[in-house]
Amino acid sequence: MHRYDLTDAQWRLIESFFPDRYHHGGAGHPWHDHRPLVNGTLWHLHTGAPWPDTPERYGPWPTVYDRFNRWRKDGTWAKILDALLLRIDKAGFIDRDLWCVDASVIRASRAAAGAKKKSGASAAVRRVAAGANAGAA
Repeated sequence: MHRYDLTDAQWRLIESFFPDRYHHGGAGHPWHDHRPLVNGTLWHLHTGAPWPDTPERYGPWPTVYDRFNRWRKDGTWAKILDALLLRIDKAGFIDRDLWCVDASVIRASRAAAGAKKKSGASAAVRRVAAGANAGAA
C-alpha cells in the first residue's frame, strides 16, 4: 500500500458506485480494475503532478485520466461525496452550528458598494473648465 492509496475499508465504502467491470454480462471488453485507477486519481489530486507523471503501478496514465473524467462527467464523484457526507452526518460528525461566513473579511469594491466611478480624463477636464471660468468672474 502506498501513501495515497485507499485502505480496504475505504474502498469497500465506495466500490459499489463504480460500474460493473464486466458490463453485467453484456458485450464489451472488461474494464481495468477500478481500484488502482481510483488510487491513481487520488495520487494525482494529492500531488498536483501532471497526469503523465502518474506512477505505473496505477495503470496507464491516459486510462487513469480518462476514467477520472468519465466519472466526473457522469456524476460518480458527486454521488460518492454525497453518500460519504450523508454517512458522517448521520453519525453526528457534522456540527451544523459551526458553518458560518465572517462577512467582516469579505471586501467589496467601491463600485460594488455603489460609489460613483471617477475617471482621470473627465476629472482633468472639470478642473481645466473650472479654472478657466474662475478667472472670468
